[in-house]
Amino acid sequence: MASAAALLLAAAVVVALACLAVADPPAGEQSALLAFLAAVPHERKLGWSASTPTCAWVGVTCDAANSTVVKLRLPGIGLVGPIPPGTLGRLTNLQVLSLRANRVSGTIPDDLLRLSALRSLFLQDNAVSGAIPPGVSGLAALERLVLSHNNLSGPIPFALNGLAALRALRLDGNRLSGKIPSIDNPGLKAFNVSDNMLNGSIPRSLAGFPADAFAGNLQLCGTPLPPCSPFFPSPAPAPGMSPSDVGDTGKKKKLSTAAIVGIIVAAVVVALLLLLAIVFCCKRSRRGARAEGPKGAAAAVSQARPAAASGDGIGTASSPKDDAGTSGSVAAAGAGTGTGEASRLVFLGGKGAGGYSFDLEDLLRASAEVLGKGSAGTSYKAVLEEGTTVVVKRLKEVAVARREFEAHMEAVGGVEHRNLLPVRAYYFSKDEKLLVYDYLPAGSLSAMLHGSRGSGRTPMDWDARMRSALSASRGLAHLHSEHKLAHGNVKSSNVLLRPDLDAAALSDFSLHPIYAPTSVRAGAGGYRAPEVVDTRRPTLKADVYSLGVLLLELLTGKSPTHASLQEGDGGTLDLPRWVQSVVREEWTAEVFDVELVRLGASAEEEMVALLQVAMACVATVPDARPDAPDVVRMIEEIGAGHGQTTTEESARATTSEEERSRGTPPAAPTP
Repeated sequence: MASAAALLLAAAVVVALACLAVADPPAGEQSALLAFLAAVPHERKLGWSASTPTCAWVGVTCDAANSTVVKLRLPGIGLVGPIPPGTLGRLTNLQVLSLRANRVSGTIPDDLLRLSALRSLFLQDNAVSGAIPPGVSGLAALERLVLSHNNLSGPIPFALNGLAALRALRLDGNRLSGKIPSIDNPGLKAFNVSDNMLNGSIPRSLAGFPADAFAGNLQLCGTPLPPCSPFFPSPAPAPGMSPSDVGDTGKKKKLSTAAIVGIIVAAVVVALLLLLAIVFCCKRSRRGARAEGPKGAAAAVSQARPAAASGDGIGTASSPKDDAGTSGSVAAAGAGTGTGEASRLVFLGGKGAGGYSFDLEDLLRASAEVLGKGSAGTSYKAVLEEGTTVVVKRLKEVAVARREFEAHMEAVGGVEHRNLLPVRAYYFSKDEKLLVYDYLPAGSLSAMLHGSRGSGRTPMDWDARMRSALSASRGLAHLHSEHKLAHGNVKSSNVLLRPDLDAAALSDFSLHPIYAPTSVRAGAGGYRAPEVVDTRRPTLKADVYSLGVLLLELLTGKSPTHASLQEGDGGTLDLPRWVQSVVREEWTAEVFDVELVRLGASAEEEMVALLQVAMACVATVPDARPDAPDVVRMIEEIGAGHGQTTTEESARATTSEEERSRGTPPAAPTP
């Protein structure tokens, strides 16, 4: 019996050792990682040790069987110096490499370009130098190549045209020179070569990308940039071709009559065969569609998996590791998205709406920065690894079921207007509800009006305030008249400014139906109309009241939510009543923002006229308030002699904005 027990114990030890051997990548991969970390100085300690499993190391992700390393993400950990050859190039099954936001220098090692399984290479925001090696063509599986903001020089290699799987190519912020090669890849969705030293004409295959993708190259021309002068050269030809290969007309030989007849007969026969093949394929595909349609759809559904439960990479919802060197991640901000439901990121208008091409896993890996907290939830600035920036709003206290939530998001997602910030995508699970918006870097009207008043700050002038007033009014009017929707939360922090303050967009519109009914004190928050007692049921007239408070805020420079406005006897008033009390005492000039006075604003008549519009909007009786389209008309009349655009001009701008957001090219290209 003792001998039998000993045999069983020995067998168990052998099995355990075998399991341990399978549960960690090969020793060569571990030694390659340790060699890389030992050769490259770094500011943050990672805790890598040969005594711990490689797959548990910070930044390292293995496959499902823990048999090989497939992802290495070390963003912002203070890596300094070149990537040593013979280290990361030994991770033969590596699919994702992210060393962004470090101080990596030197050239891209050749052995890194032999990783045939590599799908994503993120080296942006470093000091990588030298040329982009032609050997990049060896990365046959590469989907994303992001080398932005480095010191790369030399030409863009034509070898990039051989990467059939490439979806994103970002080379902006380098010192690349020469002509842009003709990269003919229909799958390329993100492209940027701005802020380099490129010259010549833009290839036709890349002319569909926006002008921002080519900006900062002084000698670059052609659609979408201004047209080329005659002396600008054409795009770089493919290797092996030269201009002399085209048009050697002096040495052509004439074909005989028999040869010409033979060519014509052969062309006719080939055309007939192709026509027969097309007819046959069409009939066969119709039969196949009838037979396989339901079965194929069921298979697609059965193979779907919850994207939120991916757990790959630093900072994902199911990973205990933190994304080193970032201020957080969307996954960390919204931890708990990985539920058992078949939840996914749903793009309103289809994936690619707004020019985006990412999924939930990309969003969960993005670095996150808190922008602000409001009644609707917390907003984060999310920067994806390929460089795309969006705003993610984490909703709180949502009180509707999935079906009602999705139906409302589809309704809200159909709203497109230059002065409204649309919801681009949403995510719904039991524990988390997220909305995705465009990111406008200029910030909010509230921050522009009230942020850091004092020395060193540029005050908001009268023209900019008029543009903001008109933009907010137009957005609200479109929402009311075209979609019959109430905004429900008009305030200066929900008015986001576009670049150069040329327009503004209302955000967070029509979210009130998804929240639980709430009884509030009349006038709470400073913007709310006195008749509103349930925030879930705002009216169009209540929106106009909030718009009136916003106009008063622009005129007075006082925040309705923070200002302690004193009446003559020492009592406290809300902003509309304070303005009424000042005007009643015939101190109208005392109402206006002191910063406008310091700027020497000479538009006092316009300011008084806008004050009258605002006071009409904040009338106590709802029926006495004008409709939003009437407010637009009145503001346009005030600014008619002051360079403000008319409703017709705004409509044209809105149409162009909607076409851009849908990816539709404008009717005529503009330089």
